[in-house]
Amino acid sequence: MKRKARAVPLLLFFTLILFVIAIVSTVDAQTPSPTPAPTSSPIPSPTPSPTPAAAQPPKVTGYQGHLELDDIIQVEIANLADWAKTNDASKLVPFLNGRAIRGDYPEEIHVSKSHVHFHLHITPANRDAWVDLLGEPPGTVRPVAFSVGLENGSPFDTVFDQNNKIPLTVISPVHGVIALVVVLVTLTLFVWLARTTNLIREPGACPVPGKLKPYNLGRTQMAFWFFLIYVSYLVIWLVTDALDTITPSLLGLMGISAGTALGEALIDNGKDTSKENQRQDLIAEKQSLEQSIPALQSQLDSLNSKTTLTPEDTSNRDSLNKQLQDARTRLAQITQQIQALAPMSGAGASRGFITDILSDSSGYSFHRFQIFAWTIVLGIMFMSSVYNNLTMPDFSATLLGLMGISSGTYIGFKFPENK
Repeated sequence: MKRKARAVPLLLFFTLILFVIAIVSTVDAQTPSPTPAPTSSPIPSPTPSPTPAAAQPPKVTGYQGHLELDDIIQVEIANLADWAKTNDASKLVPFLNGRAIRGDYPEEIHVSKSHVHFHLHITPANRDAWVDLLGEPPGTVRPVAFSVGLENGSPFDTVFDQNNKIPLTVISPVHGVIALVVVLVTLTLFVWLARTTNLIREPGACPVPGKLKPYNLGRTQMAFWFFLIYVSYLVIWLVTDALDTITPSLLGLMGISAGTALGEALIDNGKDTSKENQRQDLIAEKQSLEQSIPALQSQLDSLNSKTTLTPEDTSNRDSLNKQLQDARTRLAQITQQIQALAPMSGAGASRGFITDILSDSSGYSFHRFQIFAWTIVLGIMFMSSVYNNLTMPDFSATLLGLMGISSGTYIGFKFPENK
């Protein structure tokens, strides 16, 4: 019984050990054995892809042709192809001295060849810019900075900047020389004719042998405006290639000067005709008196030779004496009138240009000086407008009225003049 009682605790002890062993075995079976990490070659870190380079801005690097109005110029633009991918190259315009020549878009665009073609011309949109560039020319050419860009933007970088300007032709040398020769020939011919003929002098033959008649103010004024408009029209055409440049006010001004010369000619011609007719009548009367006086004297001598006079002879003698005295008195009066109508020695001959146009037989006249002064003032304004703005001036109605009043005053004073 004792052995049996001792065996029970031993049995329980061994059972507990087996139970523990069983639990441990179960746990070991359920717990996975650690798997060794696979060995592999190190993975290289990714190489960053290259960042594309930023697009280079366009730049004007050269040109071919002449920078001149109404001419075609080819402009070389570096990086044009890249710029044109995101911009409209058809809206490019030239830039001269930083001024956009608006509306002057390319006529040809060659993106692949990096150049564009411009036909330089004046439009209403860019006229002011061209006037600033071509007005007040220092010579036939003017250095300018040149570039290209969008007309509402900034110009591209350029090698032709303020430190490396290129020549802008104001007047073509060939055309300029031809025009200068034409003007000089015309002006020389005019001066020669004015000095040697009655081109701008009083009409008719000079009463003084070897002399020329005085210069005529109206004709001189008309010649002045003709040459001023003639030369200005030619200069504006040479620079801008414009043909329709004569303004309506200039036609009015030319009409005033032509009217002044015409009115003056009519008045002078009427006065000369009247004076000559009066002179011829007096000469005819003088000849008649010169023939009648000897006849009267002969009759009177015949009566005086009689020794005895009848009352009728006495009456005839008294009548003949009176007729003879009246005839001689009238002859003396006619002789004085003819002398007054005949030109004095040196009268009717030129006394010099300024003296001729500013004076009459009474001396220097203010009405002549007035029209002369206003002509000079308007002429200076005219030349200034052409030189600075390359356009004929458009005189206001007030100025034309002032010139008309001066001319009218001069014509009015011509009636009492005795030139």
